[in-house]
Amino acid sequence: MALLDSSLKAVKKMIFENWTRYLIGSLSLVVFVLVWQLYAGYLHSHNVGYKDWIPYPKDVFVALVHSFTIRNVASGNLTMTDHIFASLKRILGGFLVAVGLAVPLGLLMGTFRTVDAAARPIVEVIRPIPPLAWIPIFIVVLGSLWGPIIIVFLGIFFPVLLNVIFGVRSVDPILVDAARTLGAGRRQLFPKVVLPFTLPYLMTGIKVGLGIGWMCIVAAEMVGNYGGGVGWYIFNEASNFQFDFTFAGMIVIAILGILTTGVAAQVEVRLYKRMGLK
Repeated sequence: MALLDSSLKAVKKMIFENWTRYLIGSLSLVVFVLVWQLYAGYLHSHNVGYKDWIPYPKDVFVALVHSFTIRNVASGNLTMTDHIFASLKRILGGFLVAVGLAVPLGLLMGTFRTVDAAARPIVEVIRPIPPLAWIPIFIVVLGSLWGPIIIVFLGIFFPVLLNVIFGVRSVDPILVDAARTLGAGRRQLFPKVVLPFTLPYLMTGIKVGLGIGWMCIVAAEMVGNYGGGVGWYIFNEASNFQFDFTFAGMIVIAILGILTTGVAAQVEVRLYKRMGLK
């Protein structure tokens, strides 16, 4: 009960301190929906040929609600909840693999020139290749489980890796010298100086990578016949000219992206407090 009360107080404090920002954000969303409504009304009233491609906001909202309760053949007899869990499972797998490899490799490349000299050519050869270019290969070779996970991995890996390297190399030399003067060895420098200084760069890479990861998973699910996932749902609904449900799927992706980035931001705040950075 005490934990719940403290959480509610924290939420109230956050809303009170940022009420102007939330008000402006809410008004911008209202304006966006209003413009959408007016544009859809214009297309339908003038009987424009592609009017059905832009449904009314109300129709999209109804489709969004129905997508969580109705099972139809076009969506594989699955509800939106099933598709969300399928996409989350894939992006979580890719995220864990990417962060688990990018963070230690980035710390090593940013610290040791020999490691950077050995790994940099491989990184620079693979990095410019869009993750989506790998979709046909991974679909055939790795199948429906690991194929999309590795595509998400490629989307998240490089933003995290490059930000960690940049963070390590941006450590203030004065801090390093001060730590060494106080008797810190190489083993103490990493957890006490390098890692805390690199954390903001790491979290920036994670938040950027998550955005790219969602783009990758949607594209992979559209191309691959995985029988589930929000991207697969969007493609199938569009193929059947159910554009209200297509837009509903796009809104779900937007919400999932906001939520996962928000979770990363909350983890960042907690890590800062734990390390005494804020």
